[in-house]
Amino acid sequence: MTDLDRRLSELLPATALRAADASYLEEPRGRWQGRAAGVVAPGSAEEVAAILRLCNDTGTPVIPYGGGTGLVGGQLTEDGPAPLILSLERMRAIRSFDAEAGTMVVEAGAILADIHTAAEAQGWMFPLTLASQGSARIGGLLATNAGGVNVIRYGNARDLTLGIEAVLPDGSVMQTATPLRKNNMGYDLRHLLIGAEGTLGVITAAALRLHPKPAKTGAALMVVASPEAALALLRLAQRRIGDAISAFELIGKQGLLFLDEVGPETRQPFAERPEWMCLIDLGMGAEGDPETALMTLFEEAAEDGLVTDGVIAQSEGQRAEFWALRENIPAANRRIGAVSSHDTSVPVARIPEFIARAPERIGAIDSFRLNCFGHLGDGNLHYNVFPMPGRSRSDHDHQRSAIKRAVHDLTVELGGSVSAEHGIGRLKVDDLERYGDPAKLAAMRAIKAALDPKGIMNPGAVLRAR
Repeated sequence: MTDLDRRLSELLPATALRAADASYLEEPRGRWQGRAAGVVAPGSAEEVAAILRLCNDTGTPVIPYGGGTGLVGGQLTEDGPAPLILSLERMRAIRSFDAEAGTMVVEAGAILADIHTAAEAQGWMFPLTLASQGSARIGGLLATNAGGVNVIRYGNARDLTLGIEAVLPDGSVMQTATPLRKNNMGYDLRHLLIGAEGTLGVITAAALRLHPKPAKTGAALMVVASPEAALALLRLAQRRIGDAISAFELIGKQGLLFLDEVGPETRQPFAERPEWMCLIDLGMGAEGDPETALMTLFEEAAEDGLVTDGVIAQSEGQRAEFWALRENIPAANRRIGAVSSHDTSVPVARIPEFIARAPERIGAIDSFRLNCFGHLGDGNLHYNVFPMPGRSRSDHDHQRSAIKRAVHDLTVELGGSVSAEHGIGRLKVDDLERYGDPAKLAAMRAIKAALDPKGIMNPGAVLRAR
């Protein structure tokens, strides 16, 4: 037993001590293998505070750990002193629920799907929705300011958060997880820790803003000839349907072919896989009629030459099938094995230009299969590069940096961001330094030095360890 182990065992109950097994040291894409001096799973903010005080005193690095679903290496490290992994898995309680105001206070370890269930049981919804919601925990989702499919209507994670409880690196507890809609008592520090990826402290609880559950929902898949047509369809839908649009997704042919090739087995509505199609999801009040709204949209779009085919969900089950198609594309991507994956955003109006120009940049490096899909409504594309049939991603390891640079250079040329919803983690520290605004970076480093002078919080994530 090390001195750290001994002191942790004196501070915490036995139920808080964990073995540093592989489940804490792997990331979803299998690119990195983490390391740890130990794993602790505190059961309260007070226990988190005691852990951070000890680590601050001893200079022990700490990595806050949620569901382990992050895709940029923010939850593990291969370099530097072995960190203590602080898992929020035991802090899963819903502390309070106000069914009148539509707010709930939850602990950071609560799984997103469980939050959905609790909200829906009271006639509300928490609209943050993403493929990993069965394992992602709200603390990690806030730490990365997660996006998901409903950003066009409801915003990112920070837009759904009224306040947070957090433990700062010195062990002090910031108690601001209050369900107030208006609170101008000084600096709004929730927005400092939300998106900080555990580098400024540990989010232990959050007051979440809920939304009324739509009385009626609907969905459609519409085939478009090009990204330009998809963008024109989006604008037409916004004019005709307005704020009832909950999601507007762009899906390319290659993702559908990957599903045919490696699964998961998914029902596809079109016998001939279209080059491009859009998944449109609506949520309306009791007086609304999603099916009619989508049919009217399709008819007008067809008259304008924007769509050539489509199918409108006739039941909630068929709507779920449409979403299964979209959400299974990342699973197929993992089975194929991407050479390089990119989470980018550009101004919505420039998405067609990005999609048109990117293949030429990548084709100058080698021949690849390109799978482009994502959240057209908010400008966030997942632009992923795959080996040609008969080759593996390992055959292109030497080209990964050049591919990423080509995609990111074009993104920034078009006024975009190289991290739209996945965060910086450790994977994109170089990118933040290359493309980030110098004044902003200087301010970030000053904030880090002020709140975490010993640099114990997730060192090497977001900002390079110094």
